Amino acid sequence: MRKSDFDYFLPPERIAQTPAQPRGASRLLHLDGATGALRDMQFAELTSLLRSGDLLIFNDTRVIPARLFGAKDSGGRVELLIERLLGDRRVLAQVHASKSPKPGSRLQLEGGVTVRVLVRRDEFFELEFEITEPLLEMLDRIGHVPLPPYIQRADDAADRACYQTVFAREPGAVAAPTAGLHFDEAMLARLRAMGVEFGYVTLHVGAGTFQPMRAEEIEGYRLHTEYLRVGAEVCGQINAA
Repeated sequence: MRKSDFDYFLPPERIAQTPAQPRGASRLLHLDGATGALRDMQFAELTSLLRSGDLLIFNDTRVIPARLFGAKDSGGRVELLIERLLGDRRVLAQVHASKSPKPGSRLQLEGGVTVRVLVRRDEFFELEFEITEPLLEMLDRIGHVPLPPYIQRADDAADRACYQTVFAREPGAVAAPTAGLHFDEAMLARLRAMGVEFGYVTLHVGAGTFQPMRAEEIEGYRLHTEYLRVGAEVCGQINAA
């Protein structure tokens, strides 16, 4: 199987650059599992497809402001895209610059934050922030929403809320679990009133989701890894359902 087997043309004008307003103002494709029939619907009609006792599993990951801008000591511009939080001050990140930084060098970011380059790990770098404030607070202060590369605009203040599910609670993702973006509080309330149950897993979507596949042959290609937690509670819900 080859990567080119999946090539198709997507007209640029069909790629939305801003989210639907309200959240649920989107289309829904219904696949009948028994017959294979397809039906075009609206997301607001989801309630007609569910019943009391059904279980919906949501990804409760929370997107962090993972894109950072700054410069190397030499003055060259640099952009960081955090892949994973490793501790109180360390992260794994993509570093975009005209020339890759060397271990031991420092990067000067917006807001007066200094980052030390520890080691390179394949296409990522392990970095340490020289900060006294909590890492997540620092990211909230100077970080930018990591919009996907097919969104051809800079992030703005509204993206902090729009590029986040309404049930996000566990910080760590650098890309939104996009299927969940369609749910708003009103839809969740309607589903609860119907007797639909909710369960939660945590999958921190990583920066590798933005990376193109560079090999033509799919067999044997190694994908990036992501953090996943499936707790005993949700396993019990799934078994019961």
